[in-house]
Amino acid sequence: MEIKPIRSKADYEEALAEIERVWGAREGTLEGDRLDVLATLVEAYEQKHFPLDAPDPIEAIRFRLEQQGLDHRALVDVIGGRSRVYEVMKRQRALSIGMIRRLHERLGIPAEVLIRPVKGPRRRRAV
Repeated sequence: MEIKPIRSKADYEEALAEIERVWGAREGTLEGDRLDVLATLVEAYEQKHFPLDAPDPIEAIRFRLEQQGLDHRALVDVIGGRSRVYEVMKRQRALSIGMIRRLHERLGIPAEVLIRPVKGPRRRRAV
């Protein structure tokens, strides 16, 4: 396969097949370099054609806690007291800059995820 820009689904599938063929190639070899270039091209194509939305901040916090085998109690002193943790996790209180900094530092959650607006709780409308 000649290395060229990926402009169509057929190009994309061809590049994936070639990546599979050279997978595991040693770094610094011709096939290793080929793998690096193809992976970069595929990544650029996927970012353009299959973009992923950043997760909701609360969902990101829940996911990180689950990854680390922790529960909401681990957030006490990171977010604040137990009642503050409850309010944040129930989407009743927004994350402050201080909370975002501490969550980023202590749990490694990207700050750009945490600064996104939190989807608020659904409220019933008065009729």
